[in-house]
Amino acid sequence: MYLEDLKFSLWCDFVERSFLEGEFVDLIEKKIINGATSNPAIFKSSFLSSPAYKSDIETLKGKSPKEIYEALAVEDIKRAAQKLLPLYERGDDGFISIEVDPNLCDDAEGTIDEGVRLFNEIDMPNVMIKVPATDAGFEAMEALVSKGINVNATLIFSNEQSNGCLEAFKNGTKKAKDNGHKIPKAVISIFVSRFDRKLDPILKEKGLELSKVGIFNALRIYNSIEKFGLENVRALFASTGVKGDDLEPDYYIRELLCYNSVNTAPLNTIKSFLDSQAAEKKVVADMEKIEEFFALLEKNGIDMRKVNDELMQEGLEAFKVAFEEIMEALKS
Repeated sequence: MYLEDLKFSLWCDFVERSFLEGEFVDLIEKKIINGATSNPAIFKSSFLSSPAYKSDIETLKGKSPKEIYEALAVEDIKRAAQKLLPLYERGDDGFISIEVDPNLCDDAEGTIDEGVRLFNEIDMPNVMIKVPATDAGFEAMEALVSKGINVNATLIFSNEQSNGCLEAFKNGTKKAKDNGHKIPKAVISIFVSRFDRKLDPILKEKGLELSKVGIFNALRIYNSIEKFGLENVRALFASTGVKGDDLEPDYYIRELLCYNSVNTAPLNTIKSFLDSQAAEKKVVADMEKIEEFFALLEKNGIDMRKVNDELMQEGLEAFKVAFEEIMEALKS
């Protein structure tokens, strides 16, 4: 693991073919990262801007856009999984995530079918199927885990969502044991920086502390995950890149160095963290301080339940838009 004493893992939130064959391997060998994640927005950037995919896209002409997308994505995820496999085999994470079609977010059966199909097609034990934390998603998470498939629950903004994931993973893990499967691993991906980008302009007007909502919300959810005590499930801090110059680039890594957790970050954020020589100091959730902070927000008219719901819908819509833009661009 990257920070062994903390059982803290650093994963790279980026996938692109030439990167996978070069710098990605270097980052693994230097023990800087021990996992990776992807999403439709990342694949959109890679597939539509990198020359590494041009010949494959030409070869796949005549297939449907989704077939082309999946062929490219499956190839990349398999490559990443192969590079990470030695870490996985020695118990040092080594996971890579691939997300189901975001348009299936309210279709449990469709999500299960696609998740199983992708997992079998990639055929690597260290792949996680990424599923949005909707009501349908909870049902799909339980079913996938029950089949021995690793799951990354994504777009987590609230304790309610996290609790839904935990119940799904608890039930799925029991079924996996009963079915004789190796117990799969799961992460609950708590989105962080989007809170601050949304709320900091409002907090500034009210004279309240800035860039703390994402951190405190993430710590509150992390604390509940740790208390639940599922040994095969960890908190993962996502959306940890910084926009603009108001914060240090590695702010959301340093402020969330929590025991038994994962942080998946963009390449530049990871490099900034390494350059900063940040102290490897364990962050502990001060729940009294956190609850006082959220009480102050409520007193100032900020409805966190409404904010959570808005961010969830915005996140789903962003992934759907990215996916549709890929589909449009890949039309033969």
